[in-house]
Amino acid sequence: MRAGADARILIVGQAPGARVHATGIPWDDASGDRLRNWLGIDATTFHDESQFAIIPMGFCYPGRGNVGDKPPRRECAQLWLDSLLDKLPKIQLTLLIGQYAQQHFLGSQRKPSLTETVRAWKEYAPAFVSLPHPSPRNQPWFQRHPWFESEVLPMLRERVELLVAQDLGRAG
Repeated sequence: MRAGADARILIVGQAPGARVHATGIPWDDASGDRLRNWLGIDATTFHDESQFAIIPMGFCYPGRGNVGDKPPRRECAQLWLDSLLDKLPKIQLTLLIGQYAQQHFLGSQRKPSLTETVRAWKEYAPAFVSLPHPSPRNQPWFQRHPWFESEVLPMLRERVELLVAQDLGRAG
């Protein structure tokens, strides 16, 4: 978790993977590379806590499951998430990465599947953008859903660019 009180963009993921758990650097893996590409930003901007807050649904590596990592532990979000969000009053865009973040933040407004929730991005914008996990394991999903790259990512990059520019204007 990394967050500054002035951050305008919140990234809510699942839980740190094994590599991130070991390094302590959020999204310090191939998934993070893809996520930064989706956002149209470099690693320095991404890790600037005055611009981006990064909070997982689970704060520790949950361990390996049958297919990928296990789900984040529920008690983490229940115990810490609301109090952390209270300390981030300037958030204007929350990226909900994966089904656990979408379920927590969207509740009954979430669609029956991750794909349908991501596709319904206009219903949640401008406050929220639901995204699939950028893991290399999800390559088949990206190939089956080309609309994600042609519809969702241009909007996402534009929104991130605007908020980062606002932040730079505030600093200058």
